[in-house]
Order: sequence, then C-alpha cells, then structure tokens
Amino acid sequence: MVIVAVLGPLFTVDPIALNPLNRLKVPSGDNWFGTDYLGRDTFARVIYGARISLVVGLAVSLFAVSLGLIIGMVSGYIRVLDAVVMRVMDGLMSIPGILLAIALISLSGATLMTVVIAIAIPELPRVVRLVRSVVLSVREEPYVEAAIASGTNLPLILIRHILPNTIAPLIVLATYICGSAMLTESILGFIGAGIPPEIPSWGNIMSEGRTYFQLSPWIIFYPGIALAVTVLAVNVVGDGLRDTLDPRIARKM
Repeated sequence: MVIVAVLGPLFTVDPIALNPLNRLKVPSGDNWFGTDYLGRDTFARVIYGARISLVVGLAVSLFAVSLGLIIGMVSGYIRVLDAVVMRVMDGLMSIPGILLAIALISLSGATLMTVVIAIAIPELPRVVRLVRSVVLSVREEPYVEAAIASGTNLPLILIRHILPNTIAPLIVLATYICGSAMLTESILGFIGAGIPPEIPSWGNIMSEGRTYFQLSPWIIFYPGIALAVTVLAVNVVGDGLRDTLDPRIARKM
C-alpha cells in the first residue's frame, strides 16, 4: 500500500479532473474502477486517497505515541502528578473519540493538520495508561533503585532505565493506533467533517458515492475494499511485531 500511495499517482490521471460526459461510467479498460457523478476517474481517486489515509495514520501514531510517552513517563514516576494526569485522561476517555474529533474540527476548521490532531487526542489516554503501567512496574526494579541511590538525576533515570522498557509495547500499540486513525478519518470524511471534499480521500469518495449507490455501487465498493485491506495489513503487522518483540507470546501460541 505504501508503494501504491507513493508511485500510483505517477501512472494515473488527475484525480480531480472533471469530465461530465463520462459520469457514472461502469468499470472498463479506460476507467478501471469506473467514474463518479462528475466524471472523475475512481481508480485515480482511490490511489490518491491511499496517500491521505496513510499520512493520517502515521502522523496520528507519531503524535499520540510521542506526547503520550512523555506524559506517561512523568505521570508514572512522579506520584504528585499521577492523580491529576490520570483524572484528565479518564475525562478524555469518557468522551467518544469521534464526537471529540468532530468538536475539535468544528472549532478550528477542516484541514489535514486539524484532522490529525483531532484524531490523536482521543488516542492519547491509551498511550499514557500503557506507559504509566510500564513505569510503575519498572521503577521498583533493583537497577532503578540502585540508580536513585547513586544520585542519578531524574531525567537520566527516565531516559536510560525507563524509556527502553516502553519501546516494545509502544511500537505494537502504534500500529493499532495507525489502523484506528485511518478508520476514524474515513468516518469523518464520510459524514462530511474530515478532510475537505476537494481532496480525494476514501471517506470523501464513499460519502459522495452513497447518493448514487443503486446506480454505481463501485464508487463505494472500491475505496471500502482499499480501506479494509489497508487496516487489515496494519493489524497483521502489529501482530507480527508483538510476537517478534515478545517471544514468550509466540511460544504460547
């Protein structure tokens, strides 16, 4: 899918080029996935939409994991801040993620950066809780207590002894956040609250095609299949990373 997203648009027509004479054409040799109600090539739009979904998924993962790592490490190690931070995270978790994303996009406008931030914030508590649980278990290890007794300062303890123990679970969690972010972006695009409609994304394509579903079901079918395959691939990568980074799980299976 990454190769398709990077190289695919080089071999397709303009995804926003209008051709009303060819509107709602069935899939053929000229238009592999048919055309939409404005005569735009659905194949080109689906290929370009892969870029949007992958960029959103990767950006949300990086943003949520980076910020959640910092907050989780500080919260798990400094008990004074732990209660306050976790109550804030509990408050975020009590709000449905899609509703929070819609509210943030409504306040600041629908741009790619806004969509990424709006999707990442609801994912933040999941990362913070994971990192906090790792920190609470690692901070009681003898080597951490020895570092404290030897006078090692807090930032060095966090970087040298706590951070390496969070890498493996965070990598696995990042893959699931990536898949979830792509689904959320498609939902937002489908209801008209995500990426601007002039930018082809899988959610926007399905939203525009639902009116003509009985006449041209392929407008929804092809981007839906692309989204399902991509999310499945990301989840399979996450399962593989989990088994690789934790061999005990692989042996049990």
